[in-house]
Amino acid sequence: MQFSRRELGVAAFAAVTAFCAYTAIFSFRKAFNVGAFGGYMLWGADYKTVLVVSQMFGYMLSKFYGIRFIAAMQRRNRHWLILGLTGVAWLAWALFAVVPPPHNWWCLFLNGFPLGMLWGVVFSYIEGRRTTDMISAALAVSFIFASGLAKSVAQWVMDGWGVSEYGMPFVVGCVFMPVLIVFVLLLEKIPPPGAADREQRMERLPMSAAERRGLLRRFWPGLALLVVIYILVTILREVRDSFMADMWRESGEPFQPGVFAGTESLISLIILVLIAAMSWLNHNFRAFIVTQWIMLAGFAVTLGGAMLFSAGHLGMYAWMLLAGLGLYMVYIPFNSLLFDRFIAAFRFTGNVGFLIYIADAFGYLGSVGVMLAKSVFQLQLNWLEFYTGLVKIAGVTGLAGTLAAMYWFRRKYRDRAPLLQKPDQQ
Repeated sequence: MQFSRRELGVAAFAAVTAFCAYTAIFSFRKAFNVGAFGGYMLWGADYKTVLVVSQMFGYMLSKFYGIRFIAAMQRRNRHWLILGLTGVAWLAWALFAVVPPPHNWWCLFLNGFPLGMLWGVVFSYIEGRRTTDMISAALAVSFIFASGLAKSVAQWVMDGWGVSEYGMPFVVGCVFMPVLIVFVLLLEKIPPPGAADREQRMERLPMSAAERRGLLRRFWPGLALLVVIYILVTILREVRDSFMADMWRESGEPFQPGVFAGTESLISLIILVLIAAMSWLNHNFRAFIVTQWIMLAGFAVTLGGAMLFSAGHLGMYAWMLLAGLGLYMVYIPFNSLLFDRFIAAFRFTGNVGFLIYIADAFGYLGSVGVMLAKSVFQLQLNWLEFYTGLVKIAGVTGLAGTLAAMYWFRRKYRDRAPLLQKPDQQ
């Protein structure tokens, strides 16, 4: 595929802008995970688990609400929506700092709900372009990099400034809010998709309720398999992201604040190159299938890493690196190119937000369920043992599910329905 100089320039501007904007947004969500929040129990569970589940529950409800909201969202005043939602999340951290524990657990729910809307809003600026794979690769890896950056900044705020773990999330927000304002305003400067983009990738429009139901009726078996896969990697990501510091402490290996940014930066670079290279694959359905091969390889990497770590052949750093690389080889395609290529391959108008929010909603539902199950059933495992076991189960199930999804979509494409508007681009 050939790109004009202007297309590449717009893509570079959009990629940097989206990456920086979402990196700033992510700091309002994940910085708190560095804190131990020990010394309290609530409803029979340790307090940090209550906090993580409370935030995740708000995030999950936001995703269910977002299935309709993001799918039908108009393309006006989106920058004010981003700043307003992030502002509510920031206010929640201010309340978390002043309300005494353990009575401040509800602040995490208030933080999670508005933040759950923001991925779909930001992605709406970049979807439906010939260069979307490049731009979305940068956007998607932002939350790998941002997770490590937010944790490192949070640790630095506590160690260097003497801020308590309860005040730390608000202070981290103070650090990132100016960056967010600048790059959200720059998002508005990204030009809309042109005629060539609409020809290659289909026009992206708000979807009515009838259009959403029709899409699900037509593709539900394949989409259901993809949702199951996404549930698995969302669970792995949330446990790793929320309890990585705890797992490191449980391993007995020393770690410095910068180790989080180090592992996630290396993973981000590998995934960025891998996903961005897909832009040069012109045939949309082939790109859709190649994306699933990448996902298949990701499950193999995580499963292999878990087996080696359990056998004592990997240290903690290598295990966290392989676990993160493998799960993000599955997770990032969902949040970047998988559904964008799906729309283009099967030639229907709509938007990525509707599909990713369906997957996200059930993914976070599964994550909340796993977190609660560990506490409710009082599983006598630390987070490191628990996570390693989860990876093994998810790895085997994910390999089978991805192969089944590839088979179903291949058959569906061969028997393309008359609703297709025109053949896929060759």
